Amino acid sequence: MVETQGGGPGDGAAEVLDRPLPDGVRRRVVQIVSDGFGGLTVGELPAQLRQYARFAPNRRAKFAGNAMAAALETDPLFRQRIGEKLREAQPELAGALDSGSPPPAADPLDVAAAAYVLRPTGWVKLVTAAGEEAQRADAERAGEESRAELERLREELAGAREQTRAETERLRLELETARKEAESLHRKLRAALSDVKRGEAALRKVQGEMETLRAEGQAQVSAAESEARRLKARLGESEAALEATRKAAREGRSVEDMRVRLLLDTVLDAAQGLRRELALPPVSVRPAETVDAVEPGRMTPKDIAARALSEHDPAVLDQLLALPQAHLVVDGYNVTKTGYPQMPLEKQRLRLLGQLSQLAAQTGAEVTCVFDGAELVAPVLLAPPRGVRVLFSKPGVTADELIRQLVRAEPPGRPVIVASTDREVADGVARAGARPVASAMLLKRLS
Repeated sequence: MVETQGGGPGDGAAEVLDRPLPDGVRRRVVQIVSDGFGGLTVGELPAQLRQYARFAPNRRAKFAGNAMAAALETDPLFRQRIGEKLREAQPELAGALDSGSPPPAADPLDVAAAAYVLRPTGWVKLVTAAGEEAQRADAERAGEESRAELERLREELAGAREQTRAETERLRLELETARKEAESLHRKLRAALSDVKRGEAALRKVQGEMETLRAEGQAQVSAAESEARRLKARLGESEAALEATRKAAREGRSVEDMRVRLLLDTVLDAAQGLRRELALPPVSVRPAETVDAVEPGRMTPKDIAARALSEHDPAVLDQLLALPQAHLVVDGYNVTKTGYPQMPLEKQRLRLLGQLSQLAAQTGAEVTCVFDGAELVAPVLLAPPRGVRVLFSKPGVTADELIRQLVRAEPPGRPVIVASTDREVADGVARAGARPVASAMLLKRLS
């Protein structure tokens, strides 16, 4: 135990530190207590420190520093136990303190902290000397920092002076440039004012000339109005003389006209009676029809493509429907599944038929919409909209075949337009003389 060693803590127990423990020494003391803390059992710890028994050393030193310092000062048994742990950890330093000759190379703070814990003879002097050494080191460090700070401030001051000198020179140059620009602007302003004055003089001159021209124009208008009134009077006189001349001529010719008219009526009556008696038919052949030549043909649906429109332009469909007696046949589900496939079939049919009804009303064309009825489990109850014929294919017959039948039923030469994207349908109706158009074109036209 410590009590049995020479120069142990009992030797310096009567010594009392008459000043606060220096901060550096106090931090080392707390670190020594924190390091030896973990080697003690909970029962060996003072009551106020037992709550920190499971803390890590660094965390214990942070949160329980004041409590450990107070316990070390007031509890000799706890200080003795911490001293034993210190002797085990640093036997050389403890032995040197016991012998009264601390190692000269050791840190004075470490020596003072160990002396404060072990309490050898003369520990108060060691603590006081360590405190004074720490204060002297702090003062030297503060002086060194002050000198470094002063040197840094001097350098910053020199830099600031140089920067101020450069900034002053730059501002002087900018001021000189601004002065020159201001003088240039003053010259330009004086020139502009001179131009404005010349412009105002020219404007006054033009206004005077305009007033002169306006007066001359009014005089010319007055002269023209006088001349017009004179000519109008002369025209009235000429019209009266002409009417008098016409009246005299009519009176002179009235007898001759009556005789000629009577003779003409006699000839016409005789000719009509002769036509009735001979039962002559109206003339059906004109002399120009006997001349051999090539006559131009009528416009057909195939001729529409030759016009200056894109093949996908809805205006092509308008031109086709504008042909006389045009008939539009629509592949119903092909169009609806191209335009709005996400809708139920019933809503697809109603939407398409409503749009086709508007198209029929706008163009006056015959419109037939064909739906595939092969998959229907029951007849569709549907009131066809105005101007649209609605057909469903019979069982065993596809809508494509029904469309081809409708095209073949039309007389040759009638414009028939089929709206379908199905290539087989388009090729078939084209061979039959109809004009196929894409479903997308019809949807663009309907929208």
